[in-house]
Amino acid sequence: MARRYDSRTTIFSPEGRLYQVEYAMEAISHAGQAIGVLAADGVVLASEKKITSKLLETGGSSEKTYKIDDHICSAVAGITADANLLINYCRRTAQSYLLRYNQPMPVEQLLQNVCDLKQGYTQYGGLRPFGASFVFAGWDEHFGFQLYQSDPSGNYGGWKATAIGSNSSAAQSILKTDWKEGMPINDAIQLTVKVMAKTLDSTTLNSEKLEFATLTREDGRVKLHI
Repeated sequence: MARRYDSRTTIFSPEGRLYQVEYAMEAISHAGQAIGVLAADGVVLASEKKITSKLLETGGSSEKTYKIDDHICSAVAGITADANLLINYCRRTAQSYLLRYNQPMPVEQLLQNVCDLKQGYTQYGGLRPFGASFVFAGWDEHFGFQLYQSDPSGNYGGWKATAIGSNSSAAQSILKTDWKEGMPINDAIQLTVKVMAKTLDSTTLNSEKLEFATLTREDGRVKLHI
């Protein structure tokens, strides 16, 4: 039955489903894992780097964790090429807001902008959904430290701890059990390492397989370390 309705993103099935969007989410579930944990004094992002060959030259730049602005960063799971386009869109949007209003862009407003773009790719013919999900971490003067997750449908939501990519259900279960309100950033880092150690297929964790980013405030300024 699905084959009759999955050739276009603009066609609903009789059950009210958009199969192409579901296929995009399925592709993300096989991608490298990304985790976000909200702490009282910061946000931690961690992502899994999948090295396809030991002959691959890995540069010094980040592969799965991106700086969007001085107060916002993101971890990605899914098709990297799609993610790069959306990351560049986020960066342009944030800089345009800064140029126009002379103040950093609120985190949720940036999410609304990029999710509007992602939703448009599920509604018009000749387009396919973006095959990438994001975990956004940020700070603004309105709501402090924030953690958001967005998916290919254009939906987004605020989270205290979340996981996307492979084995995300198992990671979510551990986060649900071990996350505590008001935990400090160091405990959040330890929780993130614990989750990835238990849910990744790899037996050993090192800098070649993981990327970390922490967003904190020091001396009244936002500090981002990747």
